Amino acid sequence: MTATHKPLGSLSVSPLSLGGNVFGWTADEAQSFAVLDAYVAGGGNFIDTADVYSAWVPGNKGGESETVIGNWLASRRNRSEVVIATKVGAHPDLKGLAPATIKSAVDASLTRLRTDYIDLYYTHYDDESVEVPEFLTALDDLVRAGKVREIAASNISAQRLEESLACSAREGLARYVALQPHYNLVSRDTYEGELADVAARHGLAAVPYYALASGFLTGKYRPGTTVDSARTGKAAGHLDTDRGRRVLQALDTVAAAHQAEPATVALAWLAAQPTVAAPIASARTVGQLPALLAVSELTLTEVELTLLTEASA
Repeated sequence: MTATHKPLGSLSVSPLSLGGNVFGWTADEAQSFAVLDAYVAGGGNFIDTADVYSAWVPGNKGGESETVIGNWLASRRNRSEVVIATKVGAHPDLKGLAPATIKSAVDASLTRLRTDYIDLYYTHYDDESVEVPEFLTALDDLVRAGKVREIAASNISAQRLEESLACSAREGLARYVALQPHYNLVSRDTYEGELADVAARHGLAAVPYYALASGFLTGKYRPGTTVDSARTGKAAGHLDTDRGRRVLQALDTVAAAHQAEPATVALAWLAAQPTVAAPIASARTVGQLPALLAVSELTLTEVELTLLTEASA
């Protein structure tokens, strides 16, 4: 493990997780390969995807991102050098966490990823129609079979997370080692509080998604500007809030002090929060990567962290 890498169960991950949601959506295979190559060349090793990416695009079925990553792994022959995280439960044909669904979904993901194991396997959304011991036993079977190395949860309540961890301890089943919450400078209550407390108490690593609030925290959305992006509507909405404007101002102040990009500062704030191992951010082009990878070199002062925390309150 290098000095900047963090433990995540038995895995060791770089400070930035590369989001794979854009692969096969706004980035075609050639662009995706270029981004993946540049990410690994820049010291990254932690790639995040899901079986549902990108089923929301007309003409796509889900699994496009995994297919692109699988083709890249096969062509670069670097499977053992990267940590691949994917998710189960949201694919249009395989929704929920019934044991049979999990079993079918993991095999489909392994086929698309062109590998015989997944490093980190998330339950994408909790499925309260399935009892905790039932889906945990199914996940435990995958770990015992060598198809999955570690398991994790996303979009789960503090209560169900606590129940899951207790069940794993009681029954001797595979245990969640990480949590993927929606968390960033303009969305703190989606993680802070009860959910973060459970993670801290049980030593879970947090891997926040929407770390840059769909691009808003890159600073490219300003009053009077137009941004050509598939996610413009969601990101630009933060400009209409007092919190959004305060956060942008604080990001600008701190970025200027470090000659850094606002995106790097936003990720560095997240990385400094208790339990956070590696924020997730995606890049459609190689040019977007340096600001993201720079999170590993930027340490904010207590004063700067406080400024950002207060602006985002």
